[in-house]
Amino acid sequence: MSLISPAMADRLEAWLTHLAALDDASPATVAAYRADLTGFLAFMGDYHGGAAGPAALRALGLTDMRAWMAHERGRGLSARSLARALSAVKGFYRWWADRDGFDATPVLATRSPRFGRKLPRPLDEDAARAMLDRVELQSEEAWVAARDTAVLTLLYGLGLRISEALALRGRDAPLPEMLRIRGKGKKERMVPVLPAARAAVEQYRQLCPHPLTGDAPLFRGIRGGPMPANSLRAAMRAARMQLGLPATATPHAMRHSFATHLLNRGGDLRTIQELLGHARLSTTEAYTTVDAARLMEVYAKAHPRA
Repeated sequence: MSLISPAMADRLEAWLTHLAALDDASPATVAAYRADLTGFLAFMGDYHGGAAGPAALRALGLTDMRAWMAHERGRGLSARSLARALSAVKGFYRWWADRDGFDATPVLATRSPRFGRKLPRPLDEDAARAMLDRVELQSEEAWVAARDTAVLTLLYGLGLRISEALALRGRDAPLPEMLRIRGKGKKERMVPVLPAARAAVEQYRQLCPHPLTGDAPLFRGIRGGPMPANSLRAAMRAARMQLGLPATATPHAMRHSFATHLLNRGGDLRTIQELLGHARLSTTEAYTTVDAARLMEVYAKAHPRA
């Protein structure tokens, strides 16, 4: 027997539809929230001895919430993943309480588990430049080498996510001085285009054997379809092994490097936040922590303990 009652399954679907239609949640976010809420509702059904209906779930208290959280940690869920699941549960209850008019305070007041913030792992400036140079050598096809270099230059020179770079269309080139990017949550931002990035994209366009116009993807795969992100990951993996760089030297690390190097050269946090498309300044502030951590590392090497 299903541990989720039909009435609650209907409410869950209504909330997920609301997220996708009105809050512009991505398909990946909707899928993650579906999994989190399905697990939560199933646990509560089992905990209460059957498929928990709306009445029982509206009456949840802190004891119920603590039991669920203990169960999740007991099966090996990390504090970070549990915090995300709890955020999904709270989002659902906030929407449900507003719609059906009940007090969801016990659920909304549940404290999230503490976890250490995962710091960005940027490359230093020399390593980032070496990566750009070395990626160009990973393919025997000149146009593929130019393509990988162009995409990597967009990540490091403009601070784009790999998904944002690969979402560019043929009509976006030649790149303008200010490029409109649609990022997470379909939020748009304007980023300045460095001459080196424009030149790298133009070099690729001249060599690419596929038509790059209109709504067609700007960056193409070998057979002419959209370029898969794994192609760049594979090129970087080969390059970092040749350069002796750690496994953290990934495409996303180039975006981290953009932010960190900009901060090191006097860029202010608000500007960097806008360039990266971060919704919260606290996300961007992680780069100041990285800078401080590196300073302490240098200090420790210069002044080892006796």
